Amino acid sequence: MSIGMILLIGVTVLIFMGLAERVLDRLRLNDKAAIIIILAIILSTIFIPNIDLTERVSINIGGFVIPLALAIYLFIKAETGKEKLRAVIAAVVAGTVIYLVQRFVLPADPEAQRIDPNYVYAILGGLTAYILGRSRRAAFIAGIVGVIISDLIQLVLNIINNIPSPTRFGGAGGVDTTVIAGILAVVIAEIIGETREKLQGGTAKKKMHFEKGHFASSLGQDESKNQDKGQNKDDDRIGGDDGDEK
Repeated sequence: MSIGMILLIGVTVLIFMGLAERVLDRLRLNDKAAIIIILAIILSTIFIPNIDLTERVSINIGGFVIPLALAIYLFIKAETGKEKLRAVIAAVVAGTVIYLVQRFVLPADPEAQRIDPNYVYAILGGLTAYILGRSRRAAFIAGIVGVIISDLIQLVLNIINNIPSPTRFGGAGGVDTTVIAGILAVVIAEIIGETREKLQGGTAKKKMHFEKGHFASSLGQDESKNQDKGQNKDDDRIGGDDGDEK
C-alpha cells in the first residue's frame, strides 16, 4: 500500500475520532463530506483505470479529477480576494518549483534516485504551498493544484518540443504526490497557525468566539446582550409600576 493511501486511511481514523473537526471546519468541510471524498479517492484509484483523453494525455479520477474538484470548491469558498490570490500564486510557484527540481536537480536515471521522486515533489509542493498560501485553505489548494500545474508545464513543453512522452495527470504515483502535498501543506499550516494563535492570542481571544472557521469578535454580541438585559429590567420596572397603579 502506498504512502498516500496510508495517509488517507489515517486521516479517516482521525475524523472518526473527532480529532480533525477544527481543521475540516476551516476548510469548509464536515466529517461526512470529508469521509465521502476520501473513500471516493481510494476506491476510484483502486478500481478505475486511467482515462485516455488523447494518445499523450490521460487522467486519473482519484489522483486528478476529485482533488481538482475539491480544490475548486475550496477556492470558491475562500472569503476574501486576497486569500484567493495567495492560493493562485502559491499554486503556480509550487508547480514551477516541482518542475524545475524534476528537470534540473533530480537524476534523470531512475536507478540513481535514492528516494521516490513523487515524494520529493509532494514535500516541495506542500512546503511551498504553505509558505506562500499561509492560510489552511490556501495552502491546501496550492498543494493540490501545484502538483497538477507541474504536470501541465511538462505537457506544454512536450507539445512544443514534439516529444511523444505521455503525460498522466494523477496517474503513475500522482495520487501519492497530490495527497501528500495537500495534506502536508494543511498540516504545516495548522501546526504553525495554532502555535501563532497561542502565542499572539492571549487575552485578546477571550473577547472572541470561533465561528465558521475563524475567530470573530464577541464585543458586539456582549453589548447586545447587555442592552437586552437592560431592556428587560426596564420592562420589569414598568410592569411593577403598572401593578402599583392598579
